[in-house]
Amino acid sequence: MRIFCASLATETNTFSPLRTDFSNFEQSFYAPPGKHPDTPTLCSAVFPALRRRSKEEGFELIEGTATWAEPGGLLNASTWHQLKQELMDQVRAALPLDAVVLGLHGAMIAEGCVDCEGSLIESVRQIAGPETTIGVSFDPHSHLSDKRVKNADIITVFKEFPHTDFVETGEECVDLTLRRARGEITPTKAVYDVRMIDVLPTSRNPMRGFVDRMKAMEAAGEVLSISAIHGFMAGDSPDLGAKIIVITDGDLPKAEKIARELGQELFSFRGIAKPEYLPPADALRLAQNAPNGPVVIADVWDNPGGGVAGDSTLILAEALRQGITSAAFGTIWDPIAVRLCHAAGEGAELELRFGSKTSAFAGDPIDAVVTVLRNQRNAVQSFGTSVVPLGDCSVIRVDGIEVVLNTNRSQAFSPDLFTNLGIDIHSKKILVVKSTNHFHGAFSAVASKILYAAVDGPYPNDPTKTAYKRLTRAIWPIVENPHASEGS
Repeated sequence: MRIFCASLATETNTFSPLRTDFSNFEQSFYAPPGKHPDTPTLCSAVFPALRRRSKEEGFELIEGTATWAEPGGLLNASTWHQLKQELMDQVRAALPLDAVVLGLHGAMIAEGCVDCEGSLIESVRQIAGPETTIGVSFDPHSHLSDKRVKNADIITVFKEFPHTDFVETGEECVDLTLRRARGEITPTKAVYDVRMIDVLPTSRNPMRGFVDRMKAMEAAGEVLSISAIHGFMAGDSPDLGAKIIVITDGDLPKAEKIARELGQELFSFRGIAKPEYLPPADALRLAQNAPNGPVVIADVWDNPGGGVAGDSTLILAEALRQGITSAAFGTIWDPIAVRLCHAAGEGAELELRFGSKTSAFAGDPIDAVVTVLRNQRNAVQSFGTSVVPLGDCSVIRVDGIEVVLNTNRSQAFSPDLFTNLGIDIHSKKILVVKSTNHFHGAFSAVASKILYAAVDGPYPNDPTKTAYKRLTRAIWPIVENPHASEGS
């Protein structure tokens, strides 16, 4: 057998003040054919999985490009056409193919193309032909279009949020794709449109139990695969919202029944799945008064993983007003401030303006005399087995608070965001991180308590107030009962 794999991924916040181009892919992760590292990335876990299976089973693996850009604003048209053409040329050169496996995100939107992944999969189908098996993996914060369902034989989606199972999802995609290519299974897909958009962390109930049941049904052999698309509320897509995908071995009625039952159960979680979001002042006071530290506070809406800049100063400014000193903030994106700190050198004291450079909704820049505690080139943090670049970084102290400034936007994934830069997290009462929930898996091991703080900013966090232009379907919470016509 001949198998081709590639990965092209980013998450597009169409309301973000940022824009995305090829330099964002180069800065985050770009691996030309044959250069993918041994360790997986969030959306390219199919590469190491296929390498292992190829060695064990003897099929020929042809690797294409793997690339990822940190979530941001609209992808420019030239970059989209360049990357798509690059992958299509690689598919043509690899023909004939028994299977194609693609590691995608699912929420990419470019100038002139609302459904990038659908267009990509459709083009692969046209080139590779109807007999070639196509398997794709998606992030749950994505938009599932009919074009994707029609042209892909296998679709697997990370079940966990935080996405701690991205390796397992890639392996599942590879396994089902190989089984289908060998004629061992006849995958039959059913999709149920849940018609809602909400925050659905799986680190707590009711989603924890929901995911465990999906896994149990797969393990028992009831289905080949079950996936839940959560949707991405910051992407203006006609396919916005949650959906359930069930794949059975040739049994469409069973797939449809299970998808509908699970979809209706997921709809019942609307409004109750997300944690309590506190005003920043309240979250900081609760953390300061906690008996033990460190208390982790998530700045949920200034999350670079949602496509915004991650340069808001609102919670830091509140901490300074409250006179908090035993705290560390990670991170504030400010390449200019980092450059100034590197030029000043470690130990230097200087007047520095930092933060809040990209949006009128991110607070005011902080103007203060700061001490440069640490400068580091090419800093990183970990996300499971992946290495996430932070770019050049500086750690500054402002009125007793330590702040990580970075040049490569990234949300917080792991405590080593701080410890790699010399910050002793166990000596801090408060750790403030910019992340919606991906931080939870690693930080829960060190936190005495976890709080979520919500500050309105450039991220559109209330769908009832968001000016969607492409959404025509009724979904909750914009419509109270979007399933009225179904009689359910």
